[in-house]
Amino acid sequence: MESLGRVTPATALVLGALLSAESVWGLQIVKDTGKKPGTVYPILERLEAAGWVQGEWETAEDRKGPRRRYYRLLAEARPLAQEFVRAQRSKAAAHPSPAFSDGSWRAT
Repeated sequence: MESLGRVTPATALVLGALLSAESVWGLQIVKDTGKKPGTVYPILERLEAAGWVQGEWETAEDRKGPRRRYYRLLAEARPLAQEFVRAQRSKAAAHPSPAFSDGSWRAT
């Protein structure tokens, strides 16, 4: 597992979405974070390349529509992800912005 270096607020949002479930499909992360796919998917690719996330294509043949890619935060990345999310929330609470109010993130 590689270091992520600087973690942006958008990366913290994606990590928060990944922490919320065992496995999450990409479009659900887009919906949960309120960010655009052009922001979320590159973050997921970076997290996967760094060894934080494992992505898998769904194998269900009975569902109609395009295949979904599911992402799972690896166990060894979970404590660091929790710390990044906690730090970002603390930072946002200390310096309020339109994107963060009432203790939750909003799409801007």
